[in-house]
This record gives sequence, structure tokens and C-alpha cells, in this order.
Amino acid sequence: MDEFDLTAAESKATYEEIKDYVLKHSGLKISNLYIAQIKQKYGIIERANYNLPKSENFKQSKCPPEKEAAIREALEYFKMI
Repeated sequence: MDEFDLTAAESKATYEEIKDYVLKHSGLKISNLYIAQIKQKYGIIERANYNLPKSENFKQSKCPPEKEAAIREALEYFKMI
């Protein structure tokens, strides 16, 4: 194995690293919810969500397009997609 090869764990950025990257490069503040939505959209599902809403009429905010683009850029920078 080359010394420059990344393991799966090394190629994953934390939510804080993604937030910092997006804030620095686009000036947008993003939430963990938006990061999770975009990661799920691109097939990066880390674990099942056990904190499910109790009501059937629960509405979850959707990630705005400009924040989605910024998060996607961060995920590409960290080689997650």
C-alpha cells in the first residue's frame, strides 16, 4: 500500500470540519440536519436514525439549494463523493 493511500476512516470529514469549510468558502452557516440530508442524498448513510418523531404530521425543513451546493462542494473537497 502506498504511503499516500487513504483508509476509509481518514477520508471522512466530521460535521464540524464540513461546517468550517462551508463557512470559510461560502460564508454560509449550515446545520447538521442539512449535512445529513445531503450525505443521505449521495448515499453516504452512516447509521440508522433512532431519534424518530412521535407525531405523524412532523415536518422537517429541507436544505436550500445554495446550501446544498456548498455542502456538496465540501464533500467533494474531503473526497467523500
